[in-house]
Amino acid sequence: MKIVLAPNALKGCLTATQAAAAMARGVARACPNAEIARVPVADGGDGLADVLINALNGEARTVTVTGPRGDPVLATFCHVPARRLAAIEMATASGLALLSRDRLDPMLTTTLGTGELIAAALDLGISHLVIGIGGSATNDGGIGMATALGARFLDKNDAPVEPVGGALAAIERIDLDRLDPRLAGLRVEAICDVDNPLLGERGAARVYAPQKGATPEQVRALEAGLAHLAAVIERDLGWDVRELPGAGAAGGLGAGLKAFLNAELRRGVDLVLDLIGLDEQLRGADLVLTAEGQIDFQTAFGKAPAGVAERARALGIPCIAIAGSVGGGLESLYERGIDAVFSLCPGPVSLEQAMTAGGDYLAVAAEQAVRAFLAGHRRAEAG
Repeated sequence: MKIVLAPNALKGCLTATQAAAAMARGVARACPNAEIARVPVADGGDGLADVLINALNGEARTVTVTGPRGDPVLATFCHVPARRLAAIEMATASGLALLSRDRLDPMLTTTLGTGELIAAALDLGISHLVIGIGGSATNDGGIGMATALGARFLDKNDAPVEPVGGALAAIERIDLDRLDPRLAGLRVEAICDVDNPLLGERGAARVYAPQKGATPEQVRALEAGLAHLAAVIERDLGWDVRELPGAGAAGGLGAGLKAFLNAELRRGVDLVLDLIGLDEQLRGADLVLTAEGQIDFQTAFGKAPAGVAERARALGIPCIAIAGSVGGGLESLYERGIDAVFSLCPGPVSLEQAMTAGGDYLAVAAEQAVRAFLAGHRRAEAG
């Protein structure tokens, strides 16, 4: 029997690689003779670099960049010399997790460090950049990122504006004449797990800025700033990024990557599963196990477990998911190919306890999922 283990990271608890190792322990207890294929996955959020380093024999590169509030931070990305590819997680340079709650303010945060990460990757001679744009602390429309790469955003006096969300309304002109020439030959794929447009009720400011510390008044200012930036982009660069799916990701970084770097915006899980060769790993499999920190109705909208399940269903392979937290609306997941969802937790436990013992709990849950599958398998064979 061949069992494929394709978990996402369990945020704050286990990386995808660690999750796959824990699941393998449980599977081995339930089915000692099984062929186990570990295929850690990601969808553009946490764990992208780690997954690709392991899957593609990449190298971890760590550089110092400008954090979301201007402080220096260490950020690690994946470099795959054989493919001339780099994979970057913007959250490592410009992410929400880098700031304490009292320093959250999307009027003042910047994606400058994300641009510096891209520059560091360009120094390695890459021709293909994959950038995950989940988990941001920013709402600057990507002007910080582009500023680090040589773009200029000028006010009415032809002076550079500060590359932060609160300065968007002051931009009168965009000048890309000094943009890093190495970008001209670079294929950029921006990946995320949301398809929000730049503006409106589902846009970057109204949906996500409150989570980044914005007051209602600031949300209105950020919405107006992004709308102004979009108008200047259309006038100066010829791109209309307002309704582009994914443009609102990472505080408008999706729009900025398209406008300033001509990036392709893709559903993260599709790109990652293609890069790591999941379809090949699934060949001949009898069962697929996937996992994530929380599984609910939102999982169907581009999250890693749903992407794994869709690939498994296409090949007629059963797929079982394990989650730290199981929410409502699972019916949509059954339609995507997840046949059952198991809880990671053995009973009522504190969040701290679940995080501390996450690996052991995941191993036990994987063991029980496989035992349940084997029981049904034996019954089918007997019948």
